[in-house]
Amino acid sequence: MKIIQDVLAELFSMFMTDARMSLSALILVGVVAALLNYAAITPVLAGAILLLGSLVIVVEAAVRDARKRAAAKGK
Repeated sequence: MKIIQDVLAELFSMFMTDARMSLSALILVGVVAALLNYAAITPVLAGAILLLGSLVIVVEAAVRDARKRAAAKGK
């Protein structure tokens, strides 16, 4: 039982460490799902939007982290 608790705690901390990135990914998936249901876009276009959106989210998170580390080094 302790192993399950450890795994769940690790998963929770992984997502909460960068809550902005997790929330952005959830919003992206929600927007693409809404586009699929209501705007009737093709699944290929939805996949492309997910891919590009995910890349933007990851790059933004990396840039934000790099700036934070550079600011911490400078102090």
